Amino acid sequence: MAVVNFKTWKSIPKSDLTRSRLLEGNLLRILGSVSVTTIWAISMYALYVYLGAALYSENRFSSSEIALAVTFFGVGAVLGSLTSGQLTDKFGERKISKATLIFLTLVLICLGIFFSSGDSIYFFLFIWALVGYAGFTSYQVRLAVEYPKERGIVMAWNNTALYIGITIGSMIGGYVISIWGYSQLPYVCSIAAIASFVLSTQKVKEKKNQLFQ
Repeated sequence: MAVVNFKTWKSIPKSDLTRSRLLEGNLLRILGSVSVTTIWAISMYALYVYLGAALYSENRFSSSEIALAVTFFGVGAVLGSLTSGQLTDKFGERKISKATLIFLTLVLICLGIFFSSGDSIYFFLFIWALVGYAGFTSYQVRLAVEYPKERGIVMAWNNTALYIGITIGSMIGGYVISIWGYSQLPYVCSIAAIASFVLSTQKVKEKKNQLFQ
């Protein structure tokens, strides 16, 4: 991988911008932008981390049924990432990133309602992953477009925000389980999804205001 990496990037001209110049006046805005990813990760992983245990607790799924459920989720995640690129190119990264967060909220509510409904859970897990990862892919494109000069640093911060969200989501999920049980996890995740949407919308408005000042 190191050989391929050096061969691929050796012809790319080095930027003459220093790190301090890249971050000058933008650090708080960057942190605000990537915090959307943190909350998105909470909406996905507060449940996903405990998915196997939740399926056993609420549906009495066997090991093979849990594996099948995770497979449906995985297929949805792959298709969501792939289709998101096409939709983003066609409709724009802002529209897709915001629309998927709204749909993610609705899907999580439906997932909570039908979580104990048996085999239909496979469908909702597929849709959950499809919408969720389509949103993540489109939001990465959105960050790249909004921060063209700081793209590398923003993507690094975004990855950090993702792992922070996974960690916090796991902690929140454990707390919810200990207080209310597995059945409430999808609803808590839906709250995180709508919070991510609101934060994303507010961030876009702030950027527009800066442009007109």
